[in-house]
Amino acid sequence: MPVLAARRSPRLAGGIRASDPVPVGAEIGTSTPRKHKLGSESYLSNGAVSSAPPSADASPAKWKSPRRCLLDSPSSPVKGSGENFGDKMMKLSKSPVKKRLLESFNEKPIWNPMDPEQLNAVKEVLHVSTAPSAIVCRELEKNRVLEFCKQRVEQERAGSLYVCGCPGTGKSLSMEKVKEELIDWATKGGVQEPDILSINCTSLTKTSEIFDKILERIQPKRLSGLTSPLQLLQNMFSVKQQAGTPMMLIVADELDYLITKDRAVLHDLFMLTTFPFSRCILLGIANAIDLADRFLPKLQSLNCKPMVITFRAYSKNQIIMILQQRLSALPYIIFQPKALELCAQKIASASGDMRKALSICRNAIELLESEIRESNNNLSLSPLKVGVCDSPCSILRMPENNFVRVDHVARALLKAHKSPTVDTIHSLPQHQQIILCSAVKLFRGGKKDATMEELSKYYMDVCRSTKIPAVGVMELSNMCRVLADQGLLKIGQSREAKLRRVTLKVDERDITFALQGIHFFRNCLQ
Repeated sequence: MPVLAARRSPRLAGGIRASDPVPVGAEIGTSTPRKHKLGSESYLSNGAVSSAPPSADASPAKWKSPRRCLLDSPSSPVKGSGENFGDKMMKLSKSPVKKRLLESFNEKPIWNPMDPEQLNAVKEVLHVSTAPSAIVCRELEKNRVLEFCKQRVEQERAGSLYVCGCPGTGKSLSMEKVKEELIDWATKGGVQEPDILSINCTSLTKTSEIFDKILERIQPKRLSGLTSPLQLLQNMFSVKQQAGTPMMLIVADELDYLITKDRAVLHDLFMLTTFPFSRCILLGIANAIDLADRFLPKLQSLNCKPMVITFRAYSKNQIIMILQQRLSALPYIIFQPKALELCAQKIASASGDMRKALSICRNAIELLESEIRESNNNLSLSPLKVGVCDSPCSILRMPENNFVRVDHVARALLKAHKSPTVDTIHSLPQHQQIILCSAVKLFRGGKKDATMEELSKYYMDVCRSTKIPAVGVMELSNMCRVLADQGLLKIGQSREAKLRRVTLKVDERDITFALQGIHFFRNCLQ
């Protein structure tokens, strides 16, 4: 009985079969140019997953490798012209990061998303709880913290350091590496290892419980009495310690949870490092960049202000490098280069939060998984399923669709981040929201920028009309810097602070939308 042969799809100009998915933004044959769309929606409307009708005069061609079919474009040169699309991209790409991304794409085989073992491995390396083998794009900040700790341990001197930055910028991960490398350094160098105490302040039932945790580590068998843990620690650090007592490294994450109305707990915690015989090295970690200035003014007056190290939001190239590093642990390719680039670009422009980038990548993989499952279900219902499994066409169809493409990432972004700017504004402290509200009112007449002095006047007016006590000039300037670090404002340079030019870096409509959802601001924005 003759075996039913699979028909090969005719190949169109440029080496693309009619059954092949058309690359994003590609055009078949001649057509009028279309208007360029902004935003990730364009990736869904440019025919990323559509297929072109077969040409009437096209003739069958030889089977071609899935990788080459994927990298071909409608404008690819015909056989013999010398360059394929991948070579062109390598030449046109000026960024070393993009070059490495394209090179890695050609070095490994394609993965199989229907293999449960491979799928679980990919999801694991992209999970936020999976620590990478090495710190990427945070070496400078990590080394500064490590050198500070080494110096204090070696000299047996107490001290404090404040690590700050927006969420998802690698603060906690870097501190974990600091702890590992500090112990390794002490062991190899013959220095007494410090006693390390890690505390996540969100786990405390009350803010003052942090002193109980510290005292328990120093005196595990402490007898209960009338003296509070804080007083016992203060008394202990006021007298000379026994010889051989190790230094104690206290890593307090989510430090802003210790901010109370009278600021006493936060202040007393940092003050423990100022006692004459203290052996505490305090590393505080939080999101607020100006926490030390706003909540620890007395430390500054005593010349005991902690050293501050800021973790800036990740850039597009940094996000690509971190994703590459995680995916390099796998022996196969999962993402198209342009898909990773889109994810990095959108996250960098919104927040620079690496945790969100990892989440988007995982969601895009789930979209691919769902798409392939649905496609296989449709194939199982097809009456032509017998006898076609061994043809080159059926082999080709599967690997082509195994990549996480641009359209998968675009859909994941649209689903997860309808407006990250709105979320950021919602999470700001009230006075920073008032500054943004003032900026919207100031720029309503079509004005593009203004001085800090003008913004300050509008801020004062809003505070006056809402009967909210305004902050001082210095604190207002610090808050504007925080907003600039979060990508909401842009502040120019000038010798006089009041003459610095201020510009909004986000759409006024996003600010209005975010603040209108808060009852306090509804009248302010009218």
